Amino acid sequence: MLTLKSFVIIVAAIGATAAKKPKRACTTTTPTPQPTSPPSQNPPPPSGGGQAAGEYGSSEEWVGDNWFKGWDFWAYPDPTRGRVNYVDHDTALSQNLTSTTSDSFVMRADSWSVLDPNGPGRNSVRIHSKRSFTTHAAVIDVRHMPQGSGTWPAYWMCGDNWPHGGEFDIIEGVNDGEMNLSSLHTGPNCTQPKQGRDMKGSATQLNCDAKAEDNQGCGVVSDSPKSFGPNFNQAGGGWFATERSENTLKVWFWGRGDSSVPDEVRSSSGFVSPSTWGTPYAVFVSDSCNISQKFGPNAFIINLTFCGVWAGNTFDGGKDACNDFVNNNPSAFSDAFWDIARMSVYE
Repeated sequence: MLTLKSFVIIVAAIGATAAKKPKRACTTTTPTPQPTSPPSQNPPPPSGGGQAAGEYGSSEEWVGDNWFKGWDFWAYPDPTRGRVNYVDHDTALSQNLTSTTSDSFVMRADSWSVLDPNGPGRNSVRIHSKRSFTTHAAVIDVRHMPQGSGTWPAYWMCGDNWPHGGEFDIIEGVNDGEMNLSSLHTGPNCTQPKQGRDMKGSATQLNCDAKAEDNQGCGVVSDSPKSFGPNFNQAGGGWFATERSENTLKVWFWGRGDSSVPDEVRSSSGFVSPSTWGTPYAVFVSDSCNISQKFGPNAFIINLTFCGVWAGNTFDGGKDACNDFVNNNPSAFSDAFWDIARMSVYE
């Protein structure tokens, strides 16, 4: 049931999203910038066969050390003009900006250096999956996401020739917000209906065209006040799941203590059936946006930037105040890290 407090939070989140400024011109395999190594050309491993209609078979899974085998570290200037310096794999390891255990992958920002205002931004990490995907389902089990004033973490997908290959933002927010935002950014002639989508979340902008509405995209705010930022972390994190079919893009979220999380989401599985996962909080449909045409193969991306065109412009005092804060308060970013237990992709 939607409580008064939840309603107020949702309205505030939609208002903040409506003020969102141009977000990013994402890049994956374009010449400048480009991934740290070419995407893998290997075909996906066999799913084992035999899945029923609406099922997806296990294709990729990243746990612990094998994150380093399936992803590239992207060490190029930030397209969102953030106060960040993305570092390569070796630098991230040597500065303890990334680490693994048998069941954990961590990527974090520098939380000890005071920055020269005329020098590079705060060291951080951005990674791209070597493989790109079309129709699929995916599950990511996140224990902790970056938090702190000025932070802008994201887990998303992007194709070549942006925006014509499509961009699908799954986890995203700024400045310790409470409600996660999922959104699409596309080429022209892609909009979403205001009504009629079977979802729990609340629609924001409806025009997905990256050249319209200052590239706000078409978004949906989660119905859960524990889906982003400090509230998410205090609750122990949770699971985000997505499905990309020929005609729809969907996002689900379950908090760590949610008894309704499906077993095939909670743990590794040979097959998944998104139709059994219940009502998503975000649904994007093909009624006036041909999903299969607007989205080509997309790589997964996980990153943490600071300030820039969204977090900076919505920071108390504006982007200059945000940059000053990031430069001079390293300890404010001690909790600016991702801790991911597992990510699984099914095709």
